[in-house]
Amino acid sequence: MKTKFLKNWFAFLAALLLTSSVLAKDMSQLGTVALASLPPEAQQTLGLIRQGGPFPYAKDGVVFGNYEKVLPRQKRGYYHEFTVKTPRARNRGARRIISGGEPQTSGEYYYTDDHYATFRRIRE
Repeated sequence: MKTKFLKNWFAFLAALLLTSSVLAKDMSQLGTVALASLPPEAQQTLGLIRQGGPFPYAKDGVVFGNYEKVLPRQKRGYYHEFTVKTPRARNRGARRIISGGEPQTSGEYYYTDDHYATFRRIRE
């Protein structure tokens, strides 16, 4: 009985440590970027987000699903995406700003220039 308890206890601890290290790894993948270091188009997009638009692309402001699970986990509808214009691109390009919470006021913004493969939190 004592042996079974110890095995279960160690299994629990191992699972807890593994989960903690995976979560820490996910959060460490998110670097930061200063607002002033972003391309001018990203700075303009963030300005539009803060003033509530108008936005140049029909899909701006839609819910971002975080299917890649790179951003911190939140319930569906928490994140919204906005297009950052890419010069000379014929489509929306790969650059986006993702807002957490209420886009105009949250202060939680992430930038990706590789279509959601990586994100950096914007420091203001």
